[in-house]
Amino acid sequence: MPDTPMVVADRVSKSFGSNEVLKSISLEVKRGEVMCLVGPSGSGKSTFLRCINHLEVVSSGRLSVDGELIGYREANHRLYEMRPKEAARQRRDIGMVFQRFNLFPHMTALQNVMEAPIRVKGLSKAGVEANARVLLARVGLAERADYYPAHLSGGQQQRVAIARALAMEPKLMLFDEPTSALDPELVGEVLDVMQGLARDGMTMIVVTHEMGFAREVADSLVFMDGGVVVESGVPTEVLANPQHHRTQAFLSKVL
Repeated sequence: MPDTPMVVADRVSKSFGSNEVLKSISLEVKRGEVMCLVGPSGSGKSTFLRCINHLEVVSSGRLSVDGELIGYREANHRLYEMRPKEAARQRRDIGMVFQRFNLFPHMTALQNVMEAPIRVKGLSKAGVEANARVLLARVGLAERADYYPAHLSGGQQQRVAIARALAMEPKLMLFDEPTSALDPELVGEVLDVMQGLARDGMTMIVVTHEMGFAREVADSLVFMDGGVVVESGVPTEVLANPQHHRTQAFLSKVL
């Protein structure tokens, strides 16, 4: 349904033992929206991302992607956790790019991009290879298709990781601090690819410390601290005129 938000979080909480990392998070992400999550380390941003694709199981509340409850099915007004196979099926539609590139070191860039569509979706090798080459060109790496990760820079490896996520044709892309492990001069090439995805209408949730990217590319900015959403709004407004003292204190250190 075009009017259905792509992501709906309804009072999502997550605890690890006695440590409550997420405290009743509620937010929506529209189709085609780019949302940036910012905040200090330990504020729950990455945990929230991992809950969206059920890499972490929520302790309470609900998460839906494209109108479908994530990780659970509902019967007789009760929620039952899905079997791992069912959860994996949902996860296919949600691309995720991590801080560390997690490429298979024994595979070339091309093989890394081809692996999941062949293994998970059972698609033909010829069709997958053609698409993988298109995706590598899209991230500016057509000439590096036959290179192994060890012979690629960090920025190039991260762009391969983005192409690999796109190869599954996700409806949603999650980025967990995708530039934080990169040397400063390599950050721009990854952000340029992400900006291109945003222009193409990809729905994206990005955990980032890159405030310039948030200001220029994001449609919404969410500041999290201590497991709660402290403040959210249009990035230019939040960054220029934060309303909450915790947001002000954080931004004074990073801007």
